[in-house]
Amino acid sequence: MSVSYPNQYRNYCIFDIKEQKTLPEIKASLENPKSEEEVLENLYTLNLILDKEGINENVLSMYPVLSKYNDTTSPNIQTFLAGIYRKTKIPDAFGPLCAMLIRNSITPPKDCNFDPNEEIGGAILNYLA
Repeated sequence: MSVSYPNQYRNYCIFDIKEQKTLPEIKASLENPKSEEEVLENLYTLNLILDKEGINENVLSMYPVLSKYNDTTSPNIQTFLAGIYRKTKIPDAFGPLCAMLIRNSITPPKDCNFDPNEEIGGAILNYLA
């Protein structure tokens, strides 16, 4: 697993993933991650699964483990989480997205080469559409 974080020249992560995990593997890994990189890799992989397979009950059942990250201050995790919530429109995630946006407005993320509020706000707008 290798994550190249955003920098002054690009506002996105780059992943070097050797093999794609299954939903049960992602869920298990997100329940007890060893690092932020592991969380990001799993959220990225879940996002790829959503793009490929669409929304299904197995993906929607991931919300309890995803919600563990609703209070994160990591702009990288916030961005991936908001992207997943935008695609799935899990009703329970609307409030946490609003809270994330408010928290970031009060205390903006530091040392960040992008604005996670763009994705968070976009996800909120998608819920309202």
